[in-house]
Amino acid sequence: MESFSSIFERASERKGGPAALEALLPAPLSNADLAAISDAQVLAEMTKCVFRAGFVWQIIESKWPGFEAAFHGFDVNGCAMLSDEDLERLGQDDRIVRNGAKIRSVPRNAAFVQAVRDQHGSFGRYLADWPREDVVGLWAEMKARGDRLGGQTGRFVLRFLGKDTPVLSADVLKALEQQGVVNREPASKKALAAVQAAFNTWHSESGRPLCQISRVLACSVP
Repeated sequence: MESFSSIFERASERKGGPAALEALLPAPLSNADLAAISDAQVLAEMTKCVFRAGFVWQIIESKWPGFEAAFHGFDVNGCAMLSDEDLERLGQDDRIVRNGAKIRSVPRNAAFVQAVRDQHGSFGRYLADWPREDVVGLWAEMKARGDRLGGQTGRFVLRFLGKDTPVLSADVLKALEQQGVVNREPASKKALAAVQAAFNTWHSESGRPLCQISRVLACSVP
């Protein structure tokens, strides 16, 4: 597996130099800032990412004020208690995208947020306490305990909330394949563990957050 410094050098050449590459790199929130995220913000981000999946993102953004109104600001307790009649009504609400399966994910994910809050005090605290060295374990938790939060959707939720995580875009996967870490999109525990180990190695070498390593990998491939 190639050193991170070598990968960074190649990515810099492709993007016009180190300064230009650095300008593209995201920054995660501190643990203190993660812990301060409200549960309503978490549920809103889950909902936004679920509705974006396989859909035109700009449409979701343009309709987002309608989503916030329809789901009452993503109050977690209220959303968890949405009845079948409420969900049927929302399925006819033109303020939102009327996808029944995705609408039903809102109370289910609200219940997930509630369960985490009961265990950890808040979802933000749960994210802050989750170790960087096992972020693939957090991916698995999102998939198992949430609704429609597997794969890229769950990773996007974490990234947009500010949790340090890679996002396995097509370019990141291509770079990981070039490095011999995986030979296809990882799905098994063994393959995901290999991804985590590679990122841990590059983090130990560089001291950079996983989200920056992910972006550098993406920029390193043609």
